[in-house]
Amino acid sequence: MFTPAELLDINTLLTPENKIIILTHYNPDGDAIGSSLGLKHYLGAKGIPTDVIVPNDFPKFLKWMPESKKVIIGEYKRKHAFDLISGADVIFCLDFNSPSRIGLLGEWLSKSKAKKILIDHHQQPENFDFVYSDTVIPATSQMIYHFIEAMEDEKLVNQDVAECLYTGIMTDTGGFRFRSTSATTHRIIAHLIEKGADPSVITSNTWDTNTVSRLHLLALVLGRIEVVNDGKVAVLSLTRNELKEFGFQKGDTEGFVNYGLSIAGVKMAAFFMEDLYDDFIKISFRSKDDVDVNQFSRKYFSGGGHINAAGGKSDESLQDTIETFKKRLEQEEL
Repeated sequence: MFTPAELLDINTLLTPENKIIILTHYNPDGDAIGSSLGLKHYLGAKGIPTDVIVPNDFPKFLKWMPESKKVIIGEYKRKHAFDLISGADVIFCLDFNSPSRIGLLGEWLSKSKAKKILIDHHQQPENFDFVYSDTVIPATSQMIYHFIEAMEDEKLVNQDVAECLYTGIMTDTGGFRFRSTSATTHRIIAHLIEKGADPSVITSNTWDTNTVSRLHLLALVLGRIEVVNDGKVAVLSLTRNELKEFGFQKGDTEGFVNYGLSIAGVKMAAFFMEDLYDDFIKISFRSKDDVDVNQFSRKYFSGGGHINAAGGKSDESLQDTIETFKKRLEQEEL
């Protein structure tokens, strides 16, 4: 958490007179949007207006959250996003550890003279004016709740704040099943429920919204899942043509990698997908126990993240990337 002196300094910055914006990472997920909107609603309850800016669009299954339609999408409104970042007095940086993680917004953030406040749970954060970094906490949304506690503002956690933070924590813990989920996480969830977050409604709004394209793609992926490395590693993949054939929509492949990890005996799962528009391969890694996919991804696939959840990319073809992955596995002990 921020030091008491830092909290005092931050509190002096949080005024209606200052222009405050909230940024999160490229390809925003549930924790990115949940933490950003949760913070926005909390600051709104203090009488402080803010704008949330994301580099690119986010999945439809997250657009039920309060004021999600007011999120500014940088790739659609470049000038508006640039003007807001350039003119900001305070910028909250949520769920990313480096300007390189926010796409076209990164250069604008680096040049901004605003005070930059990082709240994030990824490893190896870069320098910001104020840094609250904790890799043990399972979700940035949980860290936002701790920040609100440290500001002694729990009374300002209303239903909108609660719903957004609950969603962020729920999605980044895989429905509270990842090992990083702690007793503290559950206590915070209980508080959010008391403040108006309805688990059944949030779960339904977020996860019971499958598109036909998603189900077709899932059937395709599961039909050819491959288990290698003596049954310890699952490999899943999709081509660009398959995405186009089944009418891929943003968010359709969310969570596919977890199906590989659900196989008995598997300690690591990797999902490889050709980008729909650019010539590179997007990779998602998941693992169990002490299998560190963060280091694996950093070492071999220009990526990173958490010990048990990370991402990466490759400029090789899909098949070559998978073959390279299998060779790298031979150099590691799982």
